[in-house]
Amino acid sequence: MTYFSKNQHALMPTMSAELKPWLYASGSLTQQLTGLAQGQFHVEPIQEHFQRLSFANAKWMQMSHQHTSWVRESYLYGSEQSPWVKAKSIFPILSLQKKARIFQHIGTKPIGWFLFQRTNPLCQRRVILLEEGWTRQSCYTWHGCKFIVQETFLPAFEHFIQNSRA
Repeated sequence: MTYFSKNQHALMPTMSAELKPWLYASGSLTQQLTGLAQGQFHVEPIQEHFQRLSFANAKWMQMSHQHTSWVRESYLYGSEQSPWVKAKSIFPILSLQKKARIFQHIGTKPIGWFLFQRTNPLCQRRVILLEEGWTRQSCYTWHGCKFIVQETFLPAFEHFIQNSRA
């Protein structure tokens, strides 16, 4: 995460007006990107692995940072050859022992397809600036399972939405 001191605040990159609604939108990003790309959308998994929860994420989910989590990283594509979003999903092992275990075996399917199917999960959201770009982190509670979905909007997406308004 990028943090800025008071003196550095003036150097902080500004969030574009076109990107702001995407960072704060509720609902399924999968559906929203598919709509923007006129039906085109696909997921390309990058890696899946186990790791300990970071202290910040454990605190946000009100869990011990000693918990192991399953992490899925992927790129989300719309109608362009470059990825629009880098997604990272963090599932504590406790969640994978419940209904969220399906997320561990979805391959190239988007998490949003399962998450928002006939449900409207509880969501806490924060927007941060990472090295790769503006990011929204959502802590979902779905069927009693807590997990984090992090979506970083990449430069190709910002370029696309800025040009589509012109």
